[in-house]
Amino acid sequence: MSKRVVLALGGNAILQPKQEASYENQYNNVYSATRKMAELKAQGHNIVVTHGNGPQVGNIIAQNEAAKDIVEPLPINACNAESQGFIGYMMEESLKNHLKYLNIDSNVVTLLTMVEVDKDDPAFNNPTKPIGVFFDEIEAQRLEETHGFVMVEDAGRGYRRVVPSPEPLVIHGVDQIKSLIDQAVVISSGGGGIPVYKDDNGNIQGVEAVIDKDRSGLKLAEQVDADAFVMLTDVSNVCVNFGKPNEEKLKTISVEQAKQYVAEGQFPAGSMLPKIEAAIQFAEMGKEAIICSLDDAIDALAGKAGTRILLEPSTEAVN
Repeated sequence: MSKRVVLALGGNAILQPKQEASYENQYNNVYSATRKMAELKAQGHNIVVTHGNGPQVGNIIAQNEAAKDIVEPLPINACNAESQGFIGYMMEESLKNHLKYLNIDSNVVTLLTMVEVDKDDPAFNNPTKPIGVFFDEIEAQRLEETHGFVMVEDAGRGYRRVVPSPEPLVIHGVDQIKSLIDQAVVISSGGGGIPVYKDDNGNIQGVEAVIDKDRSGLKLAEQVDADAFVMLTDVSNVCVNFGKPNEEKLKTISVEQAKQYVAEGQFPAGSMLPKIEAAIQFAEMGKEAIICSLDDAIDALAGKAGTRILLEPSTEAVN
């Protein structure tokens, strides 16, 4: 059965940890990822793709810093827009080629997307969103001292810069996305969207932040009235008791069960927890939330793979 699906792809799938940040590496990763997206389209699903940009926007900011004596650095929101265009271009080109190979008559469009936030969001006083590549402890200390960056250790992989990550309130251009989704694969809200707010006169202003792509993807899925919200990860299933003898892969669970696992502290705050929280919120609407690997996406939408979160697992999601 055809579904309206929002796919959320992580920025680390575009540039893997410790991988050289070359255009060739990133394009090859995107080309591989979009092959599965084209296969989903071949199954008859209508797809909106959103993606992370943590490594990419961090590298763009680093380029700005390195060239600041020659070219005035851009604010983070402009760097975010630059990464949206860069990643969106790679995705659109790759998807069009895959669709042509599969003889699928569908267009692909990339939309530069602003996402509205609250300028008084407390996140602006507590930077938590990791961006950019990984550094060792010595280099991280140097960046804190010389640039005033806030650097944190990231899951044992090294140190990364963190920036504010406010809650997304409104995805701009949703009516246009909804008008296109039946005709094309739509790439939207890349990197969580370009963060903006409305000033006292109602004018739109950019703000320096990076919005979490899973939270933004949730808002996008809500506003385009998606049947399924699929968060793509590098693991096949969500697990509880991870790394312990009684580790268990979760298949289909209820919102109530998911909330219980959250209360037990089963999910790391910096990785799986935001996905579970977004999945719970979407499933509470009577829709289908899925967390799975990219390779399993087709089977997951058919209920044969991944972790599905439903309001009640005994009932199918509302279409």
